[in-house]
Amino acid sequence: MLSDRLAAMLRRDSPVALSAQLAEELRRLIAGAVLRPGDALPATRTLAADLGLGRNTVIEAYDRLTAEGYLEARRGAGSFVSAAPPAYEMQADATRLVAEEATTPLGLSRRATAILAEPAIDLGRAFSLCTPDLTLLRLDVWQRLLAQAWREARLPDTGYAEPGGHPELRRAIADHVRLTRLVRCTPEQVIVVNGAQQGLDLCARFLADAGERVWVENPGYPGARRAFAAAGLDMVAMPVDGEGLAPPEAAWHEPPRLVYVTPSHQFPIGVEMSVARRQGLLERAARHGCWVIEDDYDGEFRLAGAPVPSLQGMDSADRVVYVGTFSKVLFPALRLGYVVVPPSLAEGFALAAARLQLEGRQATQAALARFITEGHFAAHIRRMRQAYAGRREILAEAWRRELGDSTPLVGTETGMHVSVALSPAVEAAVVAQANPQGIVVQALSHFGVAPLAHHGLALGYGGAHDQAARDQGARLARLVAEELGRQAP
Repeated sequence: MLSDRLAAMLRRDSPVALSAQLAEELRRLIAGAVLRPGDALPATRTLAADLGLGRNTVIEAYDRLTAEGYLEARRGAGSFVSAAPPAYEMQADATRLVAEEATTPLGLSRRATAILAEPAIDLGRAFSLCTPDLTLLRLDVWQRLLAQAWREARLPDTGYAEPGGHPELRRAIADHVRLTRLVRCTPEQVIVVNGAQQGLDLCARFLADAGERVWVENPGYPGARRAFAAAGLDMVAMPVDGEGLAPPEAAWHEPPRLVYVTPSHQFPIGVEMSVARRQGLLERAARHGCWVIEDDYDGEFRLAGAPVPSLQGMDSADRVVYVGTFSKVLFPALRLGYVVVPPSLAEGFALAAARLQLEGRQATQAALARFITEGHFAAHIRRMRQAYAGRREILAEAWRRELGDSTPLVGTETGMHVSVALSPAVEAAVVAQANPQGIVVQALSHFGVAPLAHHGLALGYGGAHDQAARDQGARLARLVAEELGRQAP
């Protein structure tokens, strides 16, 4: 508050009159643009009470500044900073001169620059990736549970949350992932975080030191690369094939500290890591002392085929850290996710996370716990699976009609998106033609780092309603067919 700032500057034992001190401090605040043209000053009676001064002292200071041109009095409204106070432009000019004379340019760190270099994901349109259908959410149910949580809140619930998150939510998450994803955990191993991105950031900071090596999928999720870059880790891009992450044998001669994978539905290609590949990765991680970060960003949406257990559920050596999110299955603005850590890390990880960023939102976490335990979450997932399965089939049908079986969609059994492999030339041509027509497609090469081994398109259908999936899917398939025909030998 302004009165706090002024009170801290007044010296009651000074020989300088208090009215002169008050006028000088207000003059500095105006010259330094803390108080800007048009800002209203407190009423003289209010400011005098706040500062413990006589009202005449404040009136005298205001009158002096008005006479000098710093303030203007408006009848019936009070005193305001003048539109052009005398020292305002002088201060701005002085600041500008100092900036021009500076020899060391100021800017973002190299880590921040690396983060900005990572590609963005186009969100919110028909074939955007990572975009759920928000119309499927029973918002009335969520609002009722949230209101109920606030009605039942007590004074301690307005403080910071316990390390690790609300106990009831940790218990509900543990029960959910044990049942649906075959994750082996207790509530104490669940750490509630502000979305999966924060979970990845914490893993990067807490499981490795700056300069240590992390393997990432190529192509892969740019959000994970951002987290690793921000932590100062040495990223090594590893190839992906039809069975998931495929590091060459020689790469294990210099094993990493971390291995980041999306085994249930590789981002962005969509393949599922085979059981043999999972077992091999777990065996090597145990032998070399690596941590494996399993990002299960859309694993709840199994649309066809038998489900494969989570990597964490297959791990007997406690080397896997499991990261989940509610952004894809509920709504992104909730900003809640979770990390399931091995028992040996649970207490330290929770305490370190709490010390790095104090958490609150206990009523929201309590409402989410109820949403899960009362069965609304499972019902919501069923609705989404049914809707997504229908959209996937609509898109696949349009694709088959235009392209037959020559250019198949990949990743159709689970998740919220599919991909299609194309040549670099066809990829570039289709993207260039589709986006201006309002068809959102993102190139697979957009998510890769050199050397690029995959080209094609990534198509999200979570946020595409049936008609959009049908119409835009057919238009896109025709664009691909025409470009394939044009570039055929």
